[in-house]
Amino acid sequence: MSSVMGEQIKLTIFGESHGPSIGVVIDGLPAGIELDQEAIAREMKRRAPGNSKLATPRKESDSVSIESGFFNGRTTGMALCARIPNSNAHSKDYSKMKEIMRPGHGDYPGYVKFHGCNDYRGGGSFSGRLTAPLVFAGAVAKQLLAARGITVGAHVATLAGVRDRKFDPLGETAETLLAMGDETLPVLDPSVREAMAARITEAQKEKDSVGGTIECMAIGLPVGLGEPYFDSVESRLSHALFSVPAVKGIAFGDGFGLAEMRGSEANDPMTYQDGKVVCTTNHNGGVTGGISNGMPLLFTVAVKPTPSIGKTQHTVNVVTGENTTLEVTGRHDPCILPRAVPVIEAVTAWTLLDLSLLAERR
Repeated sequence: MSSVMGEQIKLTIFGESHGPSIGVVIDGLPAGIELDQEAIAREMKRRAPGNSKLATPRKESDSVSIESGFFNGRTTGMALCARIPNSNAHSKDYSKMKEIMRPGHGDYPGYVKFHGCNDYRGGGSFSGRLTAPLVFAGAVAKQLLAARGITVGAHVATLAGVRDRKFDPLGETAETLLAMGDETLPVLDPSVREAMAARITEAQKEKDSVGGTIECMAIGLPVGLGEPYFDSVESRLSHALFSVPAVKGIAFGDGFGLAEMRGSEANDPMTYQDGKVVCTTNHNGGVTGGISNGMPLLFTVAVKPTPSIGKTQHTVNVVTGENTTLEVTGRHDPCILPRAVPVIEAVTAWTLLDLSLLAERR
């Protein structure tokens, strides 16, 4: 199983949900980069469990210990290794998951693929707990992108049928994008926050879960990131974003809506503005021919409901070979969208940094 991704900077994640720790190794960062550790801590807190009644009650500080590659406030050029201890695991809650498979989860394919040797506690390496190292990598990437004038932000676009307003496809201010990091439930229209929270609470009371979509934007991107075909901006981002548990779909710009348009509607007309080529619309989400075109990068990801729910579900016992039922106990998010927003931002930032470094070295 590969846990490595990247070209100019390589990211390796390690650990399991209920192991001693989880973490990340980032190889290829330039030497001499100053890192704001307070900014990193803020990003980690956004994703950390136990900070909201809308999330899992599992309490983890997600404090980061940088083990190597950082000295006197700067990167050394060696691999940057960060470790995040697991301090509040309740492994006994998962004892029956050794035999009884959770519907909608990675339990069964993981059991088969790894011959029953996989760590089933808390989902092991299939757990959303492994997104914490991604947030650390993204927090580092955001600082390097900021020096290049690039800002990434995301919000909960829909949640159980409740809709936030969309990003302006022609761009939002950096302040608006960064403000998403100040909210437990990041939305552009504060008036929908209460309704979204009510849908989560309702599902939680019914021992169920809800999903939705997250819209993400990056501004300040130069023209020319990405390659046609196999290393397009869309394919690189999709590869990385589908590594986030529960992401089941992605659409750039108007996405599937483009299929219902004529070319005259779907095309983004170009014009000179202050000596710079810009598009007057952004139906393609800032990417044409697989390459960034200077407009804001805009995409939406679909996030499915959390599979670990308390409702009775039909499943199987792979040891006895019998049909059975399961009511999942333990601590689980009734909706992962609020905590997934910083993860989507992080994966996007890391991918864009990798693409940027690749472009700069050519």
